[in-house]
Amino acid sequence: MKQIVKTLLVAGVALGSTMSADAQTLKDWVNKANTVVNGGSGNNNSGNGNNNNNGSGGSLNNISNNEIVTALRQALEIGTKNAAGKLNITNGFFGNQIIKVLMPPEARQIESTLRSLGMGAQVDKAILSMNRAAEDAAGKAVPIFVNAITSMSIQDGVGIVRGGQGAATNYLKGRTTAALTSEFRPVIQNSLNKVGATRYWADIVNIYNRLPTVRNKVNPDLTGYVTERALNGLFVTIADEENKIRLNPASRVTDLLKKVFGSN
Repeated sequence: MKQIVKTLLVAGVALGSTMSADAQTLKDWVNKANTVVNGGSGNNNSGNGNNNNNGSGGSLNNISNNEIVTALRQALEIGTKNAAGKLNITNGFFGNQIIKVLMPPEARQIESTLRSLGMGAQVDKAILSMNRAAEDAAGKAVPIFVNAITSMSIQDGVGIVRGGQGAATNYLKGRTTAALTSEFRPVIQNSLNKVGATRYWADIVNIYNRLPTVRNKVNPDLTGYVTERALNGLFVTIADEENKIRLNPASRVTDLLKKVFGSN
């Protein structure tokens, strides 16, 4: 008991307000406190092993690295497919206020001006078209993510599983955004053409640029903008799916997911 009190007191001084939000339980607090007391080793003398805040029961120390990485790949493949399924439908983007594609920031003045002139219908068509393009392209992005997932190293995979909520999505975002953008852009371009978004955008820009009060002509890269917003929406949705697997046992639909993500 004295050792626990000592540990908590030392941890309270060392960690202060920087204690992460995932340390929700006394066990997590003690484990993090022991990390500070033991010089950042992450271990304690009670034999509890490493703490990765993943759930209940078992220990990742008893699971092979290959199993950990295989489970992570399963989780992300399931997550990308679930995310694409949610987005690759009518109003998948347009009906979701968190990821809905709006006018580009540099074009907000266009929107405001045209709406004030009674041309809100044209603006609304352009916004709807951009979202329809993102919805159309979402399903086509899954194989690109799967290729990125399968190339993940064992070392990276183990670190991600131990990393807590959103770690896998953040890893993918940091390592694959450039490659995904170059692969995803032509899909978005085709989708924009398919739903007429480029035409609506051209109409709006031409109308705005012809206004006598406009000095700075606007011609943003619509394809690049919608590509970035579509990928952002996909990452947001994949992160949600990843965290479901980490936090909700019912979302662990394979035995390996239950074994790895049910361990701590």
